[in-house]
Amino acid sequence: MENNASKKNSFFSKVKESFYNFYLRLRHRGHEESYYYNADGTCKFNINRPLEAKKRLFHMNQNLLAFLVLIPAFILICLFMIYPILNSFIIAFTEDFTWVDGAGSFSIANIIKGNSTICEDMSAVGGSGIVCTEAPYPTSFGFGNFTYLFSNTSYSINLFGQNIPTSLFIKSLWNTFELVILEVPLTILVSLLIAYFIHRIKFLKGFFQTVFFLPYVTNTIALGMVFNLIFTSYTNGAVGGGLFNTIFGLNQQWVTEGAPRWAQGVVIVTYSVWNQMAFKILVFLSGLSTIDKQYYDAARIDGASGAKIFRKITVPLLSPQILYITITSFIGAFKMYTDVRSIYISQNNYFFGGYQGVEWITVVGYLYRDMKQINPLNPGYAAAGSIVLLIIILLITAIQFAVSKKRVHY
Repeated sequence: MENNASKKNSFFSKVKESFYNFYLRLRHRGHEESYYYNADGTCKFNINRPLEAKKRLFHMNQNLLAFLVLIPAFILICLFMIYPILNSFIIAFTEDFTWVDGAGSFSIANIIKGNSTICEDMSAVGGSGIVCTEAPYPTSFGFGNFTYLFSNTSYSINLFGQNIPTSLFIKSLWNTFELVILEVPLTILVSLLIAYFIHRIKFLKGFFQTVFFLPYVTNTIALGMVFNLIFTSYTNGAVGGGLFNTIFGLNQQWVTEGAPRWAQGVVIVTYSVWNQMAFKILVFLSGLSTIDKQYYDAARIDGASGAKIFRKITVPLLSPQILYITITSFIGAFKMYTDVRSIYISQNNYFFGGYQGVEWITVVGYLYRDMKQINPLNPGYAAAGSIVLLIIILLITAIQFAVSKKRVHY
């Protein structure tokens, strides 16, 4: 029995020793010349020998390595950003642009094939040799698509109580500017205040964070349908129904065809603020958590009020987050489409309120309507409108960056 126990102990000790030596080899791999093994198998280091790094068999330049890592993202950016922008620029300055069968989706290929003379050998079918026909889709370059955007003044905008005749594109720009001016500052202010109070409270903090984050993970169309039901004006054919009218005892049309312009605007802005608020609250909460509490303690010792602390400490230290939210909010508001369409989800796909169906049409809504309904065979008009929108967004973003140099504290 004793012999068996001793054999087991010796076996386990050898296994343990072999694993330990294997561990040492892995740990000191590349520095084998700096240690040696004794007769009993133990490993000792030679402290007189300096450690030398193991030479690599293959050394890659760091710039080349960074380029290889960025290749997948660069390919995606080229396919889904640079290529569509270049395509839109070419189509916008091409008059009477038409997609040609077999030319693919690249605009230049369609232009070349559409302007090329077609020659066919008709002798095989009893014809008189080679017959050439004129270009099937001749095009020219110019500003005709941009001129179209500002022509046809059959619509109007209300400016200081006067109806000014204008084109539908100008009307969509005017509507978009109105929504941007109302929605962006209101959303940022409400989100900042809510984030500030959520950050300060401790009781049910997680509950309020969840409640205000729900719109961010809720489907936009579903949320718009809920708002449509809340502000509906008809119940069994009678005006004055709906949850909002019932609670406040009103008899107001909000989102119907005959609703006044201001009422439809109130619903759109309210929905947009609620829909866009969740992400902004999340960003402000992350910024508030990084502010050192010593600033607040020092201000309270000096006798500063809560409002003064908010204006002089919280807002300046949140200026990087405010700049980020402001830029992204302006870009998102100028591209507003689903917020308006969701309110009128019960109508057709091209309805934006009012008797003409364009009362609150936005620029993106105009582009979609023109490309799908008005001029489906000529995408040049929609491409020109998208270029105008891109220029406006770039100008406003550049102005924001210029102003933020003196206002943002990092």
